[in-house]
Amino acid sequence: MSALPAWLTDKRLSAEIEPLLRQTDDESLERLAAEAQAITLRRFGRIISLYAPLYLSNFCSSGCVYCGFASDRTSPRRKLDTGEIEKELLAMKALGIGDVLLLTGERTAAVGFDYLRRAVEIAARHMPRVVVEAFPMSVAEYRGLAECGCTGITIYQETYDPDNYRDLHRWGPKQDFLERLETPERAITGGIRSVGIGALLGLSEPVGEALALLRHAKYLCKTYWKAGISVSFPRIRPQEGGFQPNFTVSDRFLARMIFAFRIGLPDVDLVLSTRESSAFRDGMAGLGITRMSIASRTTVGGYVESDAASASQFEVCDDRSAEAFCAALRAKNLEPVFKNWDAAYNNPLPSEERA
Repeated sequence: MSALPAWLTDKRLSAEIEPLLRQTDDESLERLAAEAQAITLRRFGRIISLYAPLYLSNFCSSGCVYCGFASDRTSPRRKLDTGEIEKELLAMKALGIGDVLLLTGERTAAVGFDYLRRAVEIAARHMPRVVVEAFPMSVAEYRGLAECGCTGITIYQETYDPDNYRDLHRWGPKQDFLERLETPERAITGGIRSVGIGALLGLSEPVGEALALLRHAKYLCKTYWKAGISVSFPRIRPQEGGFQPNFTVSDRFLARMIFAFRIGLPDVDLVLSTRESSAFRDGMAGLGITRMSIASRTTVGGYVESDAASASQFEVCDDRSAEAFCAALRAKNLEPVFKNWDAAYNNPLPSEERA
C-alpha cells in the first residue's frame, strides 16, 4: 500500500473532540447534548431534511464480510430496468419524497457506469435532488453523473483502520483502501456538489474510528470549502451472512459521538438513517442530527413491491411510515422538510469553485 495521507494520522485535527469521546459520565453527556443542541439551533434552525434510499440493484463484485449484498450471498440477484426505476420513483413521490439516494453494490458487468448514469437521468426528471451511493468512479465518470443531474454522492470508508479494512474486504475492487479513501476528492473534482462520508461503526475500535472520521471531514471541509460535506453514523445491523461486529457501539457512545461531531463540525450536516431505532432517532433529532432517512426500503423494488424477493442490504430498525415519522418530529417542534434543493442547481460544481 502507498503511504497514507498525512491528515489521516494528524492528531491535531481531532484533538478538540478526543476528550469529549473518552468521557463516560452522565453529567458530561448532558452538557454535550445541551451544547450540541444550541449549535444546531443557531446554524440550522428547527429544520430536519428528509431523504429516502432507492436500491437499484443488489449485484456486487466484492466480498465484504458484513454486507448482505456480498458476492457469495445466495439470495436472488436483481436490478431494476428503466420502467421499474420510474415506478419506484413515482411511488416515492407519492410519499412526499423529493430527495433520493440511489444505491447499488460494487461495479459489475450487470451494473456499471452506463446503467447508473441512466438511472440518474430518470431520477433527475422526478426528484429535485439526486444523490448516489455506489462504487468508486473516476473524475470523468463523476463529471458525467453531475452533467445528467447528480448533485451528491455518499461513500463510506467503512473503517479507517487499514489492517482491519484488508481483513474485512475479502476480494473485489473494494479491497483498495486508498482508492476508496480518495473517492470524495475525485467526485468533487468531477463537479459533484456534495459528498457524504461515514464509518460503519462496530468494525473497528469506536473512539479511534470516530477520530479518523472527524479528521477526514475536517480535511475535506478545509480543502474543498465550497463543496457540501456531510457525515453519517451507521451502525452494523443484522444482515444475510450473520456477521457479528467486533466492537460494541452503545447508544450512549453514539449519542456522545454525534454531540462531539456537532461541536467539532458546527456547519456540517449530520445524518442518521433508519438503521437506528425510532426512540434513538427521535432523541437525536435537533440535538445535532439535521438530516434523516424516512420510510426506507432496503430491497430492490421495495417501494412498489412490499414483499420484494431480493435480499436486503441490512434490516431496517425504524420502519415508521412517513406520516408517523413527521408527526414525531413536529411533536418536538421540528419541521420535516422533503425538499430543500431546487433542480435549477443541478449543474456540475464549476471548476473554479471546487477548492
